[in-house]
Amino acid sequence: MHQLKLKSLIIATLNKGKLKEITNLFSSLPFEIKSLSDYSQIGSISETGKTFLENARIKAQTVHEKLSGYVLADDSGLSCDDLEGAPGVDSAYFAGPKATDDENNQMLLKKMSEIHDPSRRARYVCVLVLITPDGQKHVVEETCEGMITFTPSGSHGFGYDPYFFLPEKNCTMADLSLKVKNTLSHRGKALKKMAEILNKLMS
Repeated sequence: MHQLKLKSLIIATLNKGKLKEITNLFSSLPFEIKSLSDYSQIGSISETGKTFLENARIKAQTVHEKLSGYVLADDSGLSCDDLEGAPGVDSAYFAGPKATDDENNQMLLKKMSEIHDPSRRARYVCVLVLITPDGQKHVVEETCEGMITFTPSGSHGFGYDPYFFLPEKNCTMADLSLKVKNTLSHRGKALKKMAEILNKLMS
């Protein structure tokens, strides 16, 4: 008996942290999960949008035009009230085009230290855009509210997680296991909604 060939779900990212979270939450879906690491011909995608939604659409559309299959793009980041929404769409490049997570975090702390009596309120934002093989588009957006702490904690996660404090858990996002993080994070909540959409499309 031949094994049924799974349909491809191409995640429009090179970010290993994002890919790990997505693969974990989509493990029960009838798809073969792939990323841009599997398609060197795509190259880098210029994220020229001014919002998370615009960037997610750009990434999804760019990949969909070059590859067949289901394409899912994520654009997400940190938005701080004290910094008028920054770093926002520049979250991955806050300290420069080739900045590391540590460099971005240090830039965040520097900017926050320049604010007199900061509220420290912040949120993670995630926008997902799915394009089906026939061109249908589905959009999901979720957030996770928290605060910026000036002392890092935790060794899990990536990005700003060591400084993103969750008052209801009394810990940072980086203190949480991936399983727990996926139950309350911006991306975890968005991916659960997108998984429901994918299940309906396949039924």
